[in-house]
Amino acid sequence: MKVFLDLMWFFKQEKKPYIVGISILAFVAILQLVPPKVVGYIVDEIKDNKLTPILLGKWVFVLVVVALAMYILRYYWRIMIFGSSYKLARVLRNRLFHHFTNMSPSFYQKNRVGDLMAHATNDLQAIQGTAGSGVLTLVDSIMTGGSVIIAMAVTISWKLTLIALIPMPIMAILTSYYGSILHRRFHKAQAAFSDLNDKTQESINGIKVIKTFGQEKDDIASFIKQSDDVVKKNISVSRIDALFDPTISIIIAISFFLSIIFGSRLVINHELTIGGLISFTTYIGLLTWPMLAFGSIFNIMERGRASNDRVKKLLAEQVEIKDKPNALNEIPSGPISYAIESFRYPNEEKEILRDIFFSINQGETLGIVGKTGAGKTTLLKLLIREFEGYKGKIEFGGHSIQDYKMDSLRHSIGYVPQDHFLFSATVGENIAFTNPSMSKEKVVDAAKLAHIHDDIVEFTDGYDTIVGEKGVSLSGGQKQRISIARALIMDPEVLMLDDSLSAVDAKTEESILKSLKEERTGKTTIITAHRLSAIKHANMIIVLDEGKIIERGNHDELINKGGWYKEMYDRQQLEELVEHGG
Repeated sequence: MKVFLDLMWFFKQEKKPYIVGISILAFVAILQLVPPKVVGYIVDEIKDNKLTPILLGKWVFVLVVVALAMYILRYYWRIMIFGSSYKLARVLRNRLFHHFTNMSPSFYQKNRVGDLMAHATNDLQAIQGTAGSGVLTLVDSIMTGGSVIIAMAVTISWKLTLIALIPMPIMAILTSYYGSILHRRFHKAQAAFSDLNDKTQESINGIKVIKTFGQEKDDIASFIKQSDDVVKKNISVSRIDALFDPTISIIIAISFFLSIIFGSRLVINHELTIGGLISFTTYIGLLTWPMLAFGSIFNIMERGRASNDRVKKLLAEQVEIKDKPNALNEIPSGPISYAIESFRYPNEEKEILRDIFFSINQGETLGIVGKTGAGKTTLLKLLIREFEGYKGKIEFGGHSIQDYKMDSLRHSIGYVPQDHFLFSATVGENIAFTNPSMSKEKVVDAAKLAHIHDDIVEFTDGYDTIVGEKGVSLSGGQKQRISIARALIMDPEVLMLDDSLSAVDAKTEESILKSLKEERTGKTTIITAHRLSAIKHANMIIVLDEGKIIERGNHDELINKGGWYKEMYDRQQLEELVEHGG
C-alpha cells in the first residue's frame, strides 16, 4: 500500500473523478448481487411449481435492466479512473523533463541517457498502471468481495459463509509473500531494461564508428547478451507472477468444495433451500474475480512501487547550480576577469585548474591554447556556470557571475562547443534555434557571417533542408559553421568558440575570423584552439599546461619569449609548408 500513500498527492488533486469512479464501482458491485439472487428465486419457484410466464418475464426484465445499467456504468468508471491515471503519467513526465532540463552537467555524467529514457517510459507506465488498474483492482476487489460476502452471510447463511472463507487467510499469506519477491525481481528487471535501452541508444549513435572498425559482430553479440539478461530477469518476474492465479484458483476451488459439502447438509436439514445453495455457489463464483484481483493488486502495486522508487530517487537529486535570491535580472556586459585559485570536477581528486588570474576588456579577443586536457574548455564552462565549486571568483561587468540570473548570464553568451549538436530539423530552424520567430533575413545574415550560406543554397531544399539527427547528413565543417551561425544570430555580448574552427580549411577559417572582427566591433570574443592561426589576431593569448597559465601576451610577445607557443607555432608553420609542397 506504500505506493498508494506516495501517490496520495495526486489522488487528492484528482479527487473528484476518483470519488465518482469509485462510487460507480461500488454501485456496480451491488448490482452484481442481483443476478445470482434472481437465479435462486427462479430455481425455488420451479421446485415449488409456482413459476409462471408473467413471473419469469418480470425476472428477465430485471436482469436486462441490471445488465444495461452495469454496461453503462462500467463505461463511465473507466473514463474516470483510467482517464485520471493518464493525467498522472503526464504530470510525472512533465516533472521529469523539467527536472532534466534544470540539472547540471554533472547529473548527466552520473546518469546514462538510456537509463533516463527508461525512467520516462517504462517506469512511468508502471506508475500509471498503479493509478489506473491498481486503483480499479483494489477498490473492485474490496467492493465486490465485501458486498458478495455480506450478501452470502445476510441473505443466505452466515454459517456457510464462514466455512467458505476458511481458506482465505492462507491465500493472503501466500500472495503477500509472492508480492515481496516480485518487488525485488521487478526492480532488477527494470534496471536491466535501462541497461539495454542505454546500449541501444549508444550503438545507434555510434553506428558509424562501429562500422568503420568492423565491430558489428561484437556489438551485436554484446546487444544479444544484454537482451538475454532482460529476458532472463523478466522471466524470473513472470515465474512469481504466474503463481498468483493458480494459488487463488486452488483456494477458490477449496471454497467451492466446502460450500457444496456443507451446503448440501444444510439443504438436507432444511436450513437452506436448493435455490439458496445455487445462489450461494454462484456468489462463490463471483468471488473468483475479487480473489484473482487481490492477487493481481500485489503484482501491480509492487511493479508500481519499484518504478516509483526509481523515479522518486531521480527527482530527489538536487539542482547543483541555482540562482541567488534577488539575483540581477539584466544582460551583463563589460570586462571579464578570472581569479581562480583551484577547481576540480565533482567527485574528482585531480585539480583541473589552479592559479588562473587574467582579465579582458569589453570588445577584446582572448585566445586560449594548450595541450589536450590542459583545461581550455573548463575555463569556458565555468563562465557559463555549467560547473561551480571553485575557489576564487569570476566577474563579468563588475559583478560576480553568481550575482546574475543564469538566464540573463547565458543570454549574453553565445557558446559554440566542441561537440556540435544539431537538431533533426531544417537548417534554418537550427540556426534560429534561440528565437524560432527570427526573420529569414537575419538567419541568412548569420549564415553569411559564418560563411555557410553558399553551402546551404546548394542543398536540395536550401534553408528548408532537414539535416537529420545530430546533423548526420552534413560534414564536420558544415556542422561547425551552422553552430557558429546559431550563436551569432543571438548577437551575444561574448562569443565563445571552443575549438570550433578545427574542421574548416585555413582559408575559410581566416574568412570567418575576418568577418567576426568586422561585424563584432565592441563585442568580446573568446577562442580556444589547437591551430594557432585561429588566435593569432587576439589581443591576449594565454597558454595553459595542466590547468595552469604558463605563458601570456599577444602573438608577437609570445613569439619573442621563445617558449611553448613559439615552438608550437613554428611546428605548425612547417607542417603547413610541407602540406603545400615546400
